[in-house]
Amino acid sequence: MLELIQTHGYSGVGLNAVLTHADAPKGSLYFHFPEGKEELGERAIELAAERFRALLAEQPTTIATADLIRQVLDVLVGLLVDSDFRIGCPVSVVTLEMGAHSERLRSACAAAFESWIALLGEHLTAAGHPPSAARTLATAMVSMVEGAVIVARATRDVEPLRSAAIVLDNLLGGTPSIPKEKSS
Repeated sequence: MLELIQTHGYSGVGLNAVLTHADAPKGSLYFHFPEGKEELGERAIELAAERFRALLAEQPTTIATADLIRQVLDVLVGLLVDSDFRIGCPVSVVTLEMGAHSERLRSACAAAFESWIALLGEHLTAAGHPPSAARTLATAMVSMVEGAVIVARATRDVEPLRSAAIVLDNLLGGTPSIPKEKSS
């Protein structure tokens, strides 16, 4: 479901497509997800949140915040370019599509974003920022990166991520390493 949401959106994915993609029998879908597509979508968002938290957490705890963000942006650039700009953040996709229609999915998306903000906030606090300033900065960082991914997909160019890297680098201190060549 997660892979399909990334490429087709939540609304563009039917349960039959999920079953075909997973090569699973229909009975197993309803056994594991008795509440249907919405429950499956919620679990996909939770998995996406966990994968992004793992990407952040796999960096050394001593890494400078600017370097951490550069590493994350490098990974996101690679995902976008390697997928020919078809893959985006499933959390933002579901938020935009379903946030006004499903409280369950909106809450799952809010929890995913909050988990990323909290983790970055902890990193910033450990780097010496006061907790309230760290939370504000972490919220702005997640928001900027999410917006940059959306704009990069729309323009089929990594320039928005390079721009985000430069701005975040100026806020955090460091040297951007996002590839300079145009990818569209």
